[in-house]
Amino acid sequence: MVDGRNAANLVLKQVRVPEEAMLGREGSGFKPLDAALDIARIGVASEMLGSLQEVFQRIVGYLKQREQFGVQIGAFQALQHRAAEMYSEIELCKSAVLGALQCLDDPSATAKHRANMASLAKAKLSEVFERVSNEGIQMHGGIGMTDEFDIGFFLKRARVAQQFLGDASFHRDRYATLNDF
Repeated sequence: MVDGRNAANLVLKQVRVPEEAMLGREGSGFKPLDAALDIARIGVASEMLGSLQEVFQRIVGYLKQREQFGVQIGAFQALQHRAAEMYSEIELCKSAVLGALQCLDDPSATAKHRANMASLAKAKLSEVFERVSNEGIQMHGGIGMTDEFDIGFFLKRARVAQQFLGDASFHRDRYATLNDF
């Protein structure tokens, strides 16, 4: 994969499962599978949150360190505004992930609520992780695209994580469907 992780296709042909090994009735496996996938979606959203926080810290560090025309580039108002916007988006992402994780811990949470929170977190984090990673590349300039500089890795990871278990569009549609919009 573009982010350096491995992927594989698993093909099962002529597999027979004895009746006593069946976990459920044929055709009824989507509901429990979707519940398990929601846990994974929340996990991916959590990973994305940690990654985008790291990208943001690197951006802020670079803005404080890099000088242009004898001035730290972080002193430029346009870059400050972009950083402030990223900070606000990251705070919203924290709330989305925290809400989803709390839902997992709540034994009284319904499957629908868990699905809502998983899709909310995954949709928001998919958008913001890619946006912040792109900003990281732009604010670091040409060095941000080199393989020797880690900031480019985060953009690669964002692209893969965004598609994994449903992209932002899928989760917005799912959220709308779950809530009868």
